[in-house]
Amino acid sequence: MSSTTTPTIPEVKAAPITLTPSAIAKVKEIMAQQDPVPAGLRIGVVGGGCSGFSYSMQFDNSAGMMDKVFDMDGLKVYVDATSIMYLSGCRVDYVESLEGAGFKFENPNVKSTCGCGSSFNV
Repeated sequence: MSSTTTPTIPEVKAAPITLTPSAIAKVKEIMAQQDPVPAGLRIGVVGGGCSGFSYSMQFDNSAGMMDKVFDMDGLKVYVDATSIMYLSGCRVDYVESLEGAGFKFENPNVKSTCGCGSSFNV
């Protein structure tokens, strides 16, 4: 009689922010063109803009002390502890239209935005 043990899988907390497959693909494409290639993408919220806060996206080579790191289809995404509060439930998409192309944030926490689309108020 043999007993089989199932290995326990460590619990992974769901990322508070999601990137669509097209956003992940575009970020990976842009990252591959950088020299040297960065380790991952930092997404955050910074003070300023027409409505009080603005989104920030930039490449980074390492996580900071207060960062949470999420793996999204092989892309490392760094989010600092303060930004997580404002980005919970946020979805980032990459859209191409006649008006142009870019990353679009869909954030359920936002109470108001301005015309530019990259500034918001909570």
